[in-house]
Amino acid sequence: MAKQSAGLLVYRGAGASLEVLLVHPGGPFWAKKDDGAWFIPKGELEPSEDPLQAARREFREELGIDPPSGEPLPLGTVKNKGGKLIHAWALPGSLELAGFQSNTFPLEWPPRSGKLQHFPEVDRASYFGVDEATRKMHVAEQPLQARLLERLPR
Repeated sequence: MAKQSAGLLVYRGAGASLEVLLVHPGGPFWAKKDDGAWFIPKGELEPSEDPLQAARREFREELGIDPPSGEPLPLGTVKNKGGKLIHAWALPGSLELAGFQSNTFPLEWPPRSGKLQHFPEVDRASYFGVDEATRKMHVAEQPLQARLLERLPR
């Protein structure tokens, strides 16, 4: 069975002022990438874990803050290039992002150096307007924003 992830697309505002919350992955691979390198906060499901509960857990792990409360709006699933299935929900919320604290992951860096370093899973988090978010989002996740726009009242 393909790996699965779950995440939350948090949004604020409406109409022309709508913004979505995206995160930028930490670590050396993503350090110099920007456009096309931002994602919704998400992570892998544990065995037999409910996808929505996993999405909430991963949000807390990646940002160090609780996701907004409220009734999640299902956005369905998308598949990334590697075949991972991503379950997503949208939640309205205007969160204070200053000083967010991501969990970290270990990585041998530089490669084959024998030195283990710890990097934040997320190094930046920001709200973006729809056009900028489309440019910043990884192409595999862009349909999630499109679905959000279709489902929100005009």
